[in-house]
Amino acid sequence: MRARLPGHRIVKRLLPRSLLGRNLLMILIPLVLSQAVALQIFYGSHLDVVSRRLSGGIAGEIEFTLELMQRFPGHDNAMWILHTSRQLFTLEMRIEPGRQLVVKPSVNILGPMDDDLAQALEEKVRLPFTMDWTSDPRSVLIRLQVPEGVLVIEAPRKRLYTGTIYLFVAWLGGTAALLFLIAALFMRNQVRAVRRLARAAEAFGMGRDIGPIHPEGAIEVRQAAAAFNRMQERVRRFLAQRTEMLAGVSHDLRTPLTRLRLALAMLPPTPETAEDVAEMTADVEEMERMIGGYLAFARGEGAEQAEPVNLCAVLEEVAASARRAGAEVVVELPSALVLPLRADAIRRAVTNLVDNARRHARRVVLAAEQRGRAVEVTVDDDGPGISPERRESVFRPFESDAAGGTGLGLTIARDIVRAHGGEILLEESPIGGLRARVRLPL
Repeated sequence: MRARLPGHRIVKRLLPRSLLGRNLLMILIPLVLSQAVALQIFYGSHLDVVSRRLSGGIAGEIEFTLELMQRFPGHDNAMWILHTSRQLFTLEMRIEPGRQLVVKPSVNILGPMDDDLAQALEEKVRLPFTMDWTSDPRSVLIRLQVPEGVLVIEAPRKRLYTGTIYLFVAWLGGTAALLFLIAALFMRNQVRAVRRLARAAEAFGMGRDIGPIHPEGAIEVRQAAAAFNRMQERVRRFLAQRTEMLAGVSHDLRTPLTRLRLALAMLPPTPETAEDVAEMTADVEEMERMIGGYLAFARGEGAEQAEPVNLCAVLEEVAASARRAGAEVVVELPSALVLPLRADAIRRAVTNLVDNARRHARRVVLAAEQRGRAVEVTVDDDGPGISPERRESVFRPFESDAAGGTGLGLTIARDIVRAHGGEILLEESPIGGLRARVRLPL
């Protein structure tokens, strides 16, 4: 037994269940990873270089201003230099005379931008300084210790970063979304062909004559559709051959049986032969009934097409027919249960189940109810029931019992139910005998 990782069930539960969802996930994950790698490369190379250069530019402008103030000392000169720098460099500068700068360790707030500016100031200005990133959301306050006091510089934050990063991220996101949309459209077309094939297979399994489907999509899907069409044709040919063969056998057997019936009818009625003639006539009728059962088994449902039918009305007809035959049948049905059915076929299947029940019991309960996306029909009896080990074998053709019959009733019933995409099971009945549970999809 292969060992599975602890997170296997979690991953399996999180994965999409549809083919389209899984294929889109296979496209989305590599796409997101590739975009993330591209963004990291851009951020780690281009953006880092740009950030250092922008920080170096501001530090250089501050350095130039300080050099002018050193060459041309005096209060008036300092004011003129600060005014000129404000116009040239868009840096707001002012001197707070007589103050002493208290340098404290600052917390890195903006990451690389903070580090790059601090490094540039250390390299070019070489004076004690502090940076305040929190007082003004639009600028950073730089304070430098100069002989006149503290030089306060307000540098606009927009000069410390570039809008290229946003354009690049928008470009990455836009192209990723466009590529994913194109891939989703193509994948949806491919999955549509698979879904159409699945619907056709389900309809064919429910006995509907859908005809050959048109192969489309990828070559593998086309091959599957072509194989499905060939399978349909083989199944139809096999059923037709079986029906024709058994119809021919039935015709050949009915001819001598008809002659025998006529011969028995033409015998002169005498007290000595009356009982023998009646027994022989009953045997002939039993043989004709058996031949009819074999032919019905081979013919299946014939050309009847499924259409919306009120199942409750069909079950009421079956119960009424069984009552006319002398059976005690109780029905427990809702007002209506409408679903696509071949009404004659379902009527025959339920009739077979009810007949099988009344042959072994005194009381039969016929019920139906909707359960989720299916309808369940139950036939309960108070007879002796069937042992669990025999509940599957009784569905085999010609599996008869002491109560008589051809041994095809349950077989025909299961074939009809399965042709509707349903299933029939035998289990213990709450009223003491056997329960036949029929489940039909809506």
